[in-house]
Amino acid sequence: MNKIDFKTNINCGSCVQKVTPTLDGIEGIATWSVDTNNPQKILTIETEEVTAEEVITKIQDIGFDIARL
Repeated sequence: MNKIDFKTNINCGSCVQKVTPTLDGIEGIATWSVDTNNPQKILTIETEEVTAEEVITKIQDIGFDIARL
């Protein structure tokens, strides 16, 4: 399982709710979480097949900033 971390601006529970359908809808993500307590708002995904670029595109499409760490 590959773990990929991203710096985001997903900074509260409402933001997490907004990204949940998108992240849950990406086939191939085993688990994901957002550390809203971290100043960089770290999104961590575990996957065998999804690329960082796919995640970045999907999250940017719904209006959030995201960059791979």
